[in-house]
Amino acid sequence: MNITKKLITWYSINKRDLPWRNTTNPYFIWLSEIILQQTQVAQGLPYYVAFTTNYPTVFDLANAEESQILKLWQGLGYYSRARNLHASAKYIVNELNGQFPSTYKEIIKLKGVGDYTASAISSICFNETTAVVDGNVYRALSRIYGISTPINKGEGFKEFKALAQELIDKKDPATFNQAIMEFGARQCKPKSPDCNICPLNNKCVALQKNIIADLPVKLKTIKVKKKYFNFIVMLSSDKKTILEKREGKGIWQNLYQFPLIETLKPSEASEIENELLGLSVVKNKKFSLSLYNESDIIHKLSHQHLYTKFWIVTTDQKLPEGVLVEKITDFPVPILIGNFIENFNF
Repeated sequence: MNITKKLITWYSINKRDLPWRNTTNPYFIWLSEIILQQTQVAQGLPYYVAFTTNYPTVFDLANAEESQILKLWQGLGYYSRARNLHASAKYIVNELNGQFPSTYKEIIKLKGVGDYTASAISSICFNETTAVVDGNVYRALSRIYGISTPINKGEGFKEFKALAQELIDKKDPATFNQAIMEFGARQCKPKSPDCNICPLNNKCVALQKNIIADLPVKLKTIKVKKKYFNFIVMLSSDKKTILEKREGKGIWQNLYQFPLIETLKPSEASEIENELLGLSVVKNKKFSLSLYNESDIIHKLSHQHLYTKFWIVTTDQKLPEGVLVEKITDFPVPILIGNFIENFNF
């Protein structure tokens, strides 16, 4: 039995029962694929259910307010996915009369859709013979064939894409694509896979050469930056606080946060007090300052680590432009802020 047939047979026995596997509706498949980018199935599943419940059609998603979508997305991270999802829904409704594009060439034109997502949708929904290449596929193929070409280089993508395209079942591309992704996720796991029960253990070059842990190869190209964030949590006499909408480009674009003082190194209370006097939200010098967390809360992103402190500013002044603390959970915020709001006793 060849590798393609073995993968499909393995999948028929071991596949998980997931809601997006019980449909070929391109809108639902698209939602699932965008949610599962950079996200494990266990984490993404509740979000998929929430989105399909709140926005059962592409028209519902297109007509929603961005703030509602960002709020529903809260906790998933990589918020550009949600903004792109909304933009593409509007495009499908307004430019394509609500008709989801049906070919790889058209699907990849959607904002936020790359080769992998376009391949998955076109094969699963429209039976197009387009092989998927994601992290699971890279891992499985690099080990089976002993390929050491770095996966985060252009030549690596081309090599793995061509190999996957050779292996894909021409009669049933949808099942093959889902099979190889599931195989990488559940059998050929990143760490300590159980090679004894693997149906491909007699063909696996990495197993024979004892280099399972070395594959796939990924070159380190990103230098992680350290940033020091000091969030100012105002508590006023009229039970309000201040939230600011992040404008411009960035990972938290259009999300809300407490006023932010960014510094080059960890700050002492005296330094924050001096900075506070320059903020428009502080109208006078009559306030008390206390530190919520003695140790930095470290929020790790792909390209930067945020060392974060929350400073509580209590003031007798009123905040007419502020937000009632009882309404604070209505706003879409980064998970870093959301966790603080959940734990702080307002």
